[in-house]
Amino acid sequence: MTPSDNDTRAVLLVGGMGTRLRSVVQNTPKPLAAVGERPFLELLVRQLSRQGIRRLVMCTGYRAQDIERDLGDGHSLDVTIEYSSEPQPLGTGGAVKFAEPLLREVSNFVVMNGDSFMEMDFQRLIQFHRESGGIASIAVFRTRNEMRYGTVHVDPHGLVKGFAEKTNAEPNGLVNAGVYVFNREILEHIPDGPCSLERDIFPKLLSQGVYALEQHGVFIDIGTPEDYALAQGLSDRLYDAAGAKPLRVSGDKKLH
Repeated sequence: MTPSDNDTRAVLLVGGMGTRLRSVVQNTPKPLAAVGERPFLELLVRQLSRQGIRRLVMCTGYRAQDIERDLGDGHSLDVTIEYSSEPQPLGTGGAVKFAEPLLREVSNFVVMNGDSFMEMDFQRLIQFHRESGGIASIAVFRTRNEMRYGTVHVDPHGLVKGFAEKTNAEPNGLVNAGVYVFNREILEHIPDGPCSLERDIFPKLLSQGVYALEQHGVFIDIGTPEDYALAQGLSDRLYDAAGAKPLRVSGDKKLH
């Protein structure tokens, strides 16, 4: 895979139940929750397409039919979308493993969470992955943690040395942004059935080379009502970062 490779696949993990968001987004899968006047997932798709990644695999679960109905085959968004609908909640690792039949001919692929957005250069992460020679590369960012997230311990060369749980994390440490580049060989290390990339897979792969590349753009997830409200306030910046124009009404007034 090279930075100019137009055949790069991206796997989007969009199957979560979104139970914490139900109080403000009802009867809608979390990735389709509106930010501004667009579904959050559409912003992710447009961000990938804008950067030349147009072959997508959606790992669906909860209300999978809603996502397939809204996005279809991706034609209207200038991408090609295939679907891997999990029969039961499989977690981040299990969902990637279940999509293996759609990844047979690829050597490397991008994976990203469908409920978070990182302003970043995907091709730079891909190039970093190729040059590092590891089995996986993780996009990370530095934040005032307040123990909400676990942290990633990285050496000066970008090699991941370990992970800290939320309760032991540094207040200003590097945090996993939920965007990865994987060698296809990683699928051999993911078991069938439910499992977590972050808790079950990554810690066991450190000896095979897991690397991290720090990002400096805006990061937002929409997993809680508080963060979802914050995303609304950042909608203009998210549109800009994704290469998507906000919808407008008469008088050229932006809708938020």
